[in-house]
Amino acid sequence: MGNVIASAVVSLDGFVADTEDGVGALFDWYYNGPVEVYGTDPGRPFHVSQASADYLNATWPNIRVCVIGRRLFDITNGWNGVPAVGDHVVVVTHEAPTDWPFPDAPYTFVNGIEDAIAKAKELAGDGDIALTGGNLTGQALAAGLVDEVAYNLAPVVFGSGVKFFGDYVGEHVLLDNPKVVEGDRVTHLHYRVSKG
Repeated sequence: MGNVIASAVVSLDGFVADTEDGVGALFDWYYNGPVEVYGTDPGRPFHVSQASADYLNATWPNIRVCVIGRRLFDITNGWNGVPAVGDHVVVVTHEAPTDWPFPDAPYTFVNGIEDAIAKAKELAGDGDIALTGGNLTGQALAAGLVDEVAYNLAPVVFGSGVKFFGDYVGEHVLLDNPKVVEGDRVTHLHYRVSKG
């Protein structure tokens, strides 16, 4: 069984997007380096530093399923039916779209984080599951469903916006010491959630 990894690019003050869902300088590091890397879409290259490329190439191939919320799905139009990373996307929503132009895409629509993670585990087999930041991360953390946190820290302060852990107000959650990779305009912090 793979791991559920809460993952996002995050500002120094903990935001994954601004109040208008913009990412601004958060994503600068995806396009400022000499090394080309790809997620699932061969038409969407990223150009990152060697350190970031090594980190992404060590983690992305293990991801089989991404779990996202309806908001991200709508903002990206579900990446036009091609998962950003992995083979399948599970979208948490109260209502599946009826007019999405990619009905044969590997997307499943479910209601609730527990059902989403259960479906993602079924689809992922022994592969990892990437869970996007925001309210879903907070809900999954509160339910004890997160195994790892991939906190890609960009050197920017937003002041307000969408928080990495959403509205989480639960118990303290301890993380193990991070694996730290210093890229260009990003520091990759990868933690295991302490289970003991």
